[in-house]
Amino acid sequence: MVPVLGRYAGLLTVGLLGLVVFGPLAVFLPLWSAMTLGAAAALAGGLALTRIATLKARCEKLSGEVDLLSRRLLKVETAGAGAAAQPRPEAAEAALRAQIEELTVEFGLLSGIVRDLTTVLSAQDAEIAALKARPAEALRPQPEAVPGAALPDAAPAPALPRPQVSATPPREDGALRPQAVPPDPQPAPNPAPSVPARPIPPRPIPPRPAAPPVDEAGLIGAFEGDGLEIHLQPVVTLPQRKVVAYEALARLRIGGPGVPPAEPEVFLPVLERFGRTTELDRRMLQRATIVARHLARRGSETLLTYSLSPLSLFEPGLLRELARTATDDPALAGLTIALPQASWRRLDAGQRGLLAPLRGRIGFSLDRPDDLRFDAAEFADRGIGQVKVPAEMLLRPRSDRGSLSDIAVEDIAPALTRAGIRLIATGVADEADVPDLIDLDVPFAQGTAFAAPRPVRSEVLAAPPVEQPVPPPEPTPERRPFRSVLRRAV
Repeated sequence: MVPVLGRYAGLLTVGLLGLVVFGPLAVFLPLWSAMTLGAAAALAGGLALTRIATLKARCEKLSGEVDLLSRRLLKVETAGAGAAAQPRPEAAEAALRAQIEELTVEFGLLSGIVRDLTTVLSAQDAEIAALKARPAEALRPQPEAVPGAALPDAAPAPALPRPQVSATPPREDGALRPQAVPPDPQPAPNPAPSVPARPIPPRPIPPRPAAPPVDEAGLIGAFEGDGLEIHLQPVVTLPQRKVVAYEALARLRIGGPGVPPAEPEVFLPVLERFGRTTELDRRMLQRATIVARHLARRGSETLLTYSLSPLSLFEPGLLRELARTATDDPALAGLTIALPQASWRRLDAGQRGLLAPLRGRIGFSLDRPDDLRFDAAEFADRGIGQVKVPAEMLLRPRSDRGSLSDIAVEDIAPALTRAGIRLIATGVADEADVPDLIDLDVPFAQGTAFAAPRPVRSEVLAAPPVEQPVPPPEPTPERRPFRSVLRRAV
């Protein structure tokens, strides 16, 4: 009791004094007493607010200190868990020995490669030294002797004075003639091996341009026939490698079943030259919609992306047809169309109007970038949900200013993620690049390091039979007694 009374002794004293003073004053001067009580209440309220503010500041300071202590405790626990998870010395020694053995094998392979390179270089040096040791005069008549290869060996003899006419001093001519006569039997075998060596230089290359018309005809024939195929390549998460999406890739099978299909780098320039890229996109979109419906029927949440040609933006009918299909079929919500970065930057009002009905029904993606200057807010305004960047551009960016981003490369993925945009690293062909992509916080990746493109099964592409509506059964005539019929007639 005493400590409590001592703590609040001041308040009790003020209360007793107020009661003794304002009690009689309230009886004799009620108005003044009311005003005095109001002033005292305002003063007490101000003091209370000040004390509350002081206590609030103390609480915030204490909460900050508690947060700091909790972080330190978490670090200590993490360090303890890491120390506990460290392998035992025996296991660490065994792992170290295994790594040393692997390194030893690799060093042995590298040493063999270096040895082979040394042998090849030494042989090349010997050949170069032999070529340099040949007299210059013996090598000069060779280009003149090649056109007259059908002539006998005596042809090089009259050819010697021709290059010597250009020499001004006659004394040197006389000095050169006796030197050129003895090597004549030596250069005689030189034209012989030089004749079969002439086809090796790029003389057989000129006939090759005659082959493209045949190949182009074959490409167009395969494209107009059944040579167009759709292949799917998965997009996986990092580091779990879980498949979350697919990319539809066009392949053109020109030869027989054993010949691998041609990739877009081979047939796409030919189709662009013949103006068939829009037809390619239309046929590929039809097959992509079938695959998207198949995935939706299976209950899969994986997305399907197809890269449109930039020339298809100038074909309004294709985008309008796709908009009608997406409106009629909600199962196409998992379909995404991708356009190059240059196309997104050069969109005009008409093209934006064609893409506007597609927004919200199918997804948009950006691929084939020219640089790393990404504006996440602008992408979100245009409805772009994912950005596909080659892994080479992320791991080894070019040094020119035009291709560098305004932010660091390791901050690109977090910036796009905050805007709700997925960053996908494409073309990952080396397993050694995967840890580097994980260090850059890249959430998704695609490439042959995870899975190669594979064709879609024919039964999936086969359109499901259209279900004919079952006609309702004809109602059977109701039998009624003759009396009821007479009553209705009356």
